[in-house]
Amino acid sequence: MWSKAIINMIIEGTFTTIYVTLASSIGGYLLGLPMGIILTITAKQGIAPNKIVYKIFDFIINITRSVPFLILLILLIPVTRFIVGRSTGPTATLVPLVIAAAPFIARMVEASLSQVDKGVIEAAQSMGANVFTIIRKVLLVESRASLVDGATITVGTILGYSAMAGIVGGGGLGDIAIRYGYYRYQMDIMVATVILLVVLMQIFQRIGFLISRKIDRKRV
Repeated sequence: MWSKAIINMIIEGTFTTIYVTLASSIGGYLLGLPMGIILTITAKQGIAPNKIVYKIFDFIINITRSVPFLILLILLIPVTRFIVGRSTGPTATLVPLVIAAAPFIARMVEASLSQVDKGVIEAAQSMGANVFTIIRKVLLVESRASLVDGATITVGTILGYSAMAGIVGGGGLGDIAIRYGYYRYQMDIMVATVILLVVLMQIFQRIGFLISRKIDRKRV
């Protein structure tokens, strides 16, 4: 039978995982959303083409996405320690998670914004709308359902990354799975953490699906 301490640890780990996942997603979008918008508008077929700017951001995103998260996690330990003051724990995990999520989010945003009907954009331009107005009132509005779908995928990806961070003491369910399931061979705890991660993934996906469907209904 599990002790009360083990049960409390798993409950705390679940809430820690939720905190890390949501906080990293928000931080990732603060960086990734502007990057995705810049990629979209400066592309060859964008509303403000700029080959140099596009290539710079495209290069940065491709390089960052090419590095596996576990390697990035280790590489960023000095940066994490400088920013947070420590390299372990849930808050410290936010730094590599945000940096890893931002380029992924940028691509998701770029893909969503690129799906906006060119006719709508041209109509806005013909009425004298400037770049910022088109971004705010056309691109982001017309692609909001797709953006929500992308955010759902992103949250699920970050949830998986947060579990990987347990290898370096990142806290949460991943940390519990590593410490108890791997090092101590307590497979019951390992299975419990895996089940909880699956449940969290399903909850996040369900919420994202409901929001996206509601947005689609409003458009109709």
